[in-house]
Amino acid sequence: MQLRELTGVMNPVAVHGSDLVEVSALVCDSRQVTPGSVFFAIPGGKTDGRSYINQARAAGAAAVVSSSFAGEFADADCCFVEVDNVRLAMAKAAAHYYGYPGTGIPVIGVTGTNGKTTITYLIEAILNKAGYTPAVFGTVTYRLGNSRCHEATHTTPESLELMRILAEFRRDGADALIMEVSSHALEQHRVDGLAYSLAVFTNLTQDHLDYHAGLEEYFVCKSRLFTDLLGSGTAVINADDSYGRRLLSSLPKALSFGQDSTCTLYPQRISVGRDGIHGAFTGLHGDVAIDSAMIGDFNLSNLLAAVAVAQQLNVSNEDIAAAIRSAPQVPGRLERVENTGGVLALVDYAHTPDALEQVLKTLTNLDQRHLYSVVGCGGDRDPGKRPLMAAAAVKYSDLAIFTSDNPRTEDPLAILAQIRAGAVAAGSCELDPDAVTPDARGFVVIPDRRSAINFAAGLCGSGDLLLVAGKGHEDYQILGTKKIHFDDREELGRALAQAGEAERSGRQTYV
Repeated sequence: MQLRELTGVMNPVAVHGSDLVEVSALVCDSRQVTPGSVFFAIPGGKTDGRSYINQARAAGAAAVVSSSFAGEFADADCCFVEVDNVRLAMAKAAAHYYGYPGTGIPVIGVTGTNGKTTITYLIEAILNKAGYTPAVFGTVTYRLGNSRCHEATHTTPESLELMRILAEFRRDGADALIMEVSSHALEQHRVDGLAYSLAVFTNLTQDHLDYHAGLEEYFVCKSRLFTDLLGSGTAVINADDSYGRRLLSSLPKALSFGQDSTCTLYPQRISVGRDGIHGAFTGLHGDVAIDSAMIGDFNLSNLLAAVAVAQQLNVSNEDIAAAIRSAPQVPGRLERVENTGGVLALVDYAHTPDALEQVLKTLTNLDQRHLYSVVGCGGDRDPGKRPLMAAAAVKYSDLAIFTSDNPRTEDPLAILAQIRAGAVAAGSCELDPDAVTPDARGFVVIPDRRSAINFAAGLCGSGDLLLVAGKGHEDYQILGTKKIHFDDREELGRALAQAGEAERSGRQTYV
């Protein structure tokens, strides 16, 4: 492909040099430049791509795309393409270079603070049942069934990676695309090369305020999926959420889902308990029987979103019901950890105040003796949510165990100090771990995550409920800049087995 084809879709301010050159690759990392590459010099962030233009030229780049032109970079060997927005130009170029792989198939985007992963898994299960072969991009993996899978570098990949992998999946038979669409991706134009058929809004609560200036800016970024990228597609919006209702007021043709019977899709005869969610949904295409092993009122909302999408795609109600009955466990989303001690042990990705509150609130409605939670907050992320998460944990747990999550480059003890302050401000009392008994109420602080999980497991007996929150499907912990293997599900399973063995041998494990 000649560079001129790409400059034609990038809407350049100016082209300095000849664009009648062959292009061999598109890259935004100067270390990946090979002869014939187009290098997109992305400004801002932790590094500025413009600082690596000389490296890209030295490695044989055929062209550099940048938002600021420096005359000394223009020469006969390297064309300089000047654009207003490098990320937007990159998204358009990527779509064209890889042959517009999102064309001719249903493209479904799911955005919001919570629920995105669960909804995409549910839609995937339904479309599989209906005979589709969907590609899925999200927090856990980028995958095509069981045959092709890439590690997820971001919830929504950069446009170059997105288009390259999607083109690969299309060649392998993908006939639908389901995506989690993050606010970062929308603000950074990562998905601007796609035309969405359906866009789902789940909810909006505090998150990513280390990146966004406030909730309003966060909401505006999320709204781009509906205002800028949906076109003639259909919006599917949660009417139970206040921000969802704002969107609905500006999108008169949108479909709605929620508890109220005025919604396009709403529940009836629903029971939510320890054994799952059962009943029926009523929508534009009639009633859908719901028998799901998923737990919690928030999962009722996730099910509503998935069913609304499926009905809009004209999937039969029978296929929808069958898919929900047999849908696989969503990794790290209230994922059960089996044990022989009669404990309902769950691992969940809840890492925002609202997500943690919704999970714990719904768990309090289940039959249990004690509710224990293990909670931490990630480092180098919005510190404002730490006291809020602490308050939610102590409000709904009999005993909250605060520990490290992914501290990254922050001091874990400093993070825990903020969490401790939030718990105390909420009226809870800190306890000495050495003096805690299973009936204790309040919170303890155990900085080491493995020790915290072991401590919680040692407290549990038959009929108790234990939630380990924050990391979900992640199989690593980030300490400083190093990533070590750490899987909450593995750790919790091992801790419960050890606690059960200790109980059988008569040893007390919680002191």
